[in-house]
Order: sequence, then C-alpha cells, then structure tokens
Amino acid sequence: MKKTIFYHDTDCGNVVYYANYLKFFEEARTLYMAEKGFSVPALMQRGLYFVVARQEVEYKFPVRYADVIDVSTKVLEISDIKIVFENIITNQNGRLCTKGKTTLVCVDKNGVPTPMGADVKNAMAC
Repeated sequence: MKKTIFYHDTDCGNVVYYANYLKFFEEARTLYMAEKGFSVPALMQRGLYFVVARQEVEYKFPVRYADVIDVSTKVLEISDIKIVFENIITNQNGRLCTKGKTTLVCVDKNGVPTPMGADVKNAMAC
C-alpha cells in the first residue's frame, strides 16, 4: 500500500506521530484481506470479527511530512482463530522506517474466540 504523509499525520516535530503507524497497519491489513476476497463488512455479516490481541512496533527511521511510504503486509502465522500479520514500512528511498507485528483473534459478536472458517484461513495463508 502506497501512502503519502500529510501534515495531519505528523507531530510538532514534522515526524509521523507514533500512534498513526497503527492506522497505517490497519489500512494495509484491511486492503490485504480485501485482496484475498474478504471485506471486513462481509466477514462481520458472517459473524466473524477480528480484534487486536497484541501489537509490536519497531521505529527504525523517521517518516516525515510529504514522504511517500510503502506499507507491505504478510501473514507470519495463522491458526483457526488467530492471524499474525507483519507490516514493513519503507520510505520513497526504500529505507526501512518501521516494522510491526499484529496478532488478530477471530471472535463472534459476543467477543468469544471462534474459528474463522477454512475458506478464510486458506485465503489468508496464501
């Protein structure tokens, strides 16, 4: 996912505000899932909700206003109820800026862990 950094993404030092990286990861995960054939609303209609259970972020190099970043997404681990995503953010020069690892757990509408279904699991694993 390519993304241009706007002023509202940055802090008073003209650097991306640290919590905004979580938004970038979320956007990239949502697009990844859609590319695999599963939109978030469609999954919710099936009674499947993915919640963040764990988040890790390594800040390697600052991203600044007007930079164009690339947020890559891949699945590191998957089970019937859990997906671990890795996100790598590089800037327009190809420099590694941020690494993130997000663990999502599939739950039902009551927040109880539930299997995501073989179709979802198989698609996300590819």
